[in-house]
Amino acid sequence: MKGLISDLDILDGEELKKEEVQITKEEGNTGKKKLYIESYGCQMNFSDSEIVSSIMKEQGYTTTSSIEEADVTFLNTCSIREKAEQTVRNRLNHINGTKKKNPNMVVGVLGCMAERLKSKFLEEEKIVDLVVGPDAYRDLPNLLSEVETGQKAVNTFLSREETYADISPVRLNSNGVTAFISIMRGCDNMCSFCVVPFTRGRERSRDPYSIVKEAQDLFDRGFREVTLLGQNVDSYKWSAEQNNKARLEKSGVEEIINFANLLEMVAKVDPKLRVRFSTSHPKDITDEVLYTMKKYENICNYIHLPVQSGNSRILDMMNRTYDREWYIERVDKIKEILGDDCGISSDMITGFCTETEEEHKDTLSLMEYVKYDLSYMFFYSERPGTLAEKKYEDDIPLETKKRRLNEIIELQNQHSKENNAKAVGKEFEILIEGTSKKSDQQVFGRTSSNKVVVIDAANHKKGDYVKVKVNDSTTGTLFGTVIDN
Repeated sequence: MKGLISDLDILDGEELKKEEVQITKEEGNTGKKKLYIESYGCQMNFSDSEIVSSIMKEQGYTTTSSIEEADVTFLNTCSIREKAEQTVRNRLNHINGTKKKNPNMVVGVLGCMAERLKSKFLEEEKIVDLVVGPDAYRDLPNLLSEVETGQKAVNTFLSREETYADISPVRLNSNGVTAFISIMRGCDNMCSFCVVPFTRGRERSRDPYSIVKEAQDLFDRGFREVTLLGQNVDSYKWSAEQNNKARLEKSGVEEIINFANLLEMVAKVDPKLRVRFSTSHPKDITDEVLYTMKKYENICNYIHLPVQSGNSRILDMMNRTYDREWYIERVDKIKEILGDDCGISSDMITGFCTETEEEHKDTLSLMEYVKYDLSYMFFYSERPGTLAEKKYEDDIPLETKKRRLNEIIELQNQHSKENNAKAVGKEFEILIEGTSKKSDQQVFGRTSSNKVVVIDAANHKKGDYVKVKVNDSTTGTLFGTVIDN
């Protein structure tokens, strides 16, 4: 591993890469107002940008991939780490040059950073015209009208009800094969390091029938995989009694639908529609969910199960509400029910307040026990307003954090390489997602357990299911040949 890495760096396969940014696609419609969105951070943000685009489309906007052409520019932001916010501020400085050339362009900041800083952001960033939190996107038309009169506009109201269930997202960054479906918003887990409960509000689950309808619509349009999104999907819970505005298919029937029930409902849309989900919380993932995964072949054999730390004292300080033993029991149960081929990935934070060297080694030993397929790894970055910022001193030296993070990354690289090597000689069914980045003569797809496989393009196209035999591997990629059916 060359050098040390910043708190924005994550490991995904073989590459260390910076925080992912997605940009709106060019719709190519002429004679309409142009909308440009940059989305930072998590999949939930990318999904939210699709909702924003749908709302703006109703106002006559079409998306563009060129900020120079934009009438309105939005940055959909992340507040999970300090560096993420600084990235947005630096980007605003760059956009300032574009706005000087196009002074009528409206610049807005959306999402978690907008919610955290609110009207203060307008004072600090003079080029920003509006600030909108994650629950206020329906108000965008009104806010833009305010801006047109020369005013600055802010709406960061957090809702206990908003799920955007009735909005059909514009699939901005879709490959036409895979898509995200948001099933819930907010988070009730008060992890001490996390700003999400303060920026996205309390948990509320979306009407399951609207989710199934969206999945069916995506399948009918040619999509072959959906990922059900939530900060903690396992706590999904919808009841007819609590949501009396919803219209159930079975009129008058009281029912409670949990995440396992929802998974089954979506899996039944069509056996050719793959179903994934993210993110699971170790305290909430149930055996019922695991048995539902086992029952339906089209529910992918993969679970993202963030551990954050392998030490029980640190987990308690993080307010994760489980300990090392509980987490290990859940991993053992996953392998018992779904088998050793079930892919497991994780999030890890090293250098949390007061973490000792022995406690850091507990994380390494847990990694050795689980042997994750991949992990997203960070060193601790104190966030204003969190419980940890109020209760604990961020007392681990930066150089120690970076050294520990490098040790975690090196071990994860080793495990990823070993796990992929075990796939050599085995057969899998993959769903083709697109052309390989390294050669237009090759395509790539993913196995049910989320491993990327590259094969010769031949006549294969996006959305095809192809049976392959793996004949080679690297840390992040498998290479295979097609098996004749």
